[in-house]
Amino acid sequence: MNVQIEESWKKRLQPEFEKDYFRALTEFVRNEYTQHRIFPPGRLIFNAFNLCPFDRVKVVIIGQDPYHGPGQAHGLCFSVNDGIPFPPSLVNIFKEIKADTGIEPPATGNLTRWAEQGILLLNATLTVRAHQAGSHQSRGWEAFTDAAIRSLAVEKEHLVFILWGAYAQRKGAFIDRNKHLVLTSAHPSPLSAYNGFFGNKHFSRTNEYLKAHGESEIIW
Repeated sequence: MNVQIEESWKKRLQPEFEKDYFRALTEFVRNEYTQHRIFPPGRLIFNAFNLCPFDRVKVVIIGQDPYHGPGQAHGLCFSVNDGIPFPPSLVNIFKEIKADTGIEPPATGNLTRWAEQGILLLNATLTVRAHQAGSHQSRGWEAFTDAAIRSLAVEKEHLVFILWGAYAQRKGAFIDRNKHLVLTSAHPSPLSAYNGFFGNKHFSRTNEYLKAHGESEIIW
């Protein structure tokens, strides 16, 4: 199956594209785009991979589901398009960045600039029906994104994996903590941010680790 995805990722994920689950997933997603309003736009499904080639990945942030409101999702977890109001979790992410590093919140919630610095902003599920959170879960995306995370964890070393909330922590449970830095805390959602997200200092800790291993720091 010829999937339109960045070449270095295609090389690693090609075995997934040939599996029965991925063929069934492709059929399901095609039908959904035909019959319903689906986010993100089809050309942006693999945006996280296309903006952050395998060889450039330094940090992985794992999300769960794309935003399901109009104009929000563009294939990067927690990120929204330019001109879109910041969702509550993103507001809290920027609050923690300011408390941790002193960097003021930006004018836009578009995190493309993070992806271009080597942060893979990966949702576990890459598509969703408008206004129906979780509507494309358990259709195969989770197996595909597991394979992407596993390829990074096995092939590379000294990556930073940022796992906010129980879902992301379960998804990253297999990552070798002797080989990579795995940062965990509560989710930045307003429901849980005060239970351990605020004050986690994940942004400064990421940069300390990258610097210690000869990598350039992230400009948050």
